[in-house]
Amino acid sequence: MAKNFTVRLPDEEAADVEALARAEGLSLNETVRKALVEAVQKRRADPEFKARVRRIIKEDRELLERLAR
Repeated sequence: MAKNFTVRLPDEEAADVEALARAEGLSLNETVRKALVEAVQKRRADPEFKARVRRIIKEDRELLERLAR
């Protein structure tokens, strides 16, 4: 299943992304999708990011457990 969403960019950034897509011979959609996938992969490899995510998971777990009482 695919999910659609809107990304709003300033004109200059949008023009840069459109130029990148043209230069790579890709659609604008595929260019943005690839950039997002690469950003997620980069963060997953970042130990500091992983530590922040683990902290958030712990905080959320504690909050949900309190709400369930």
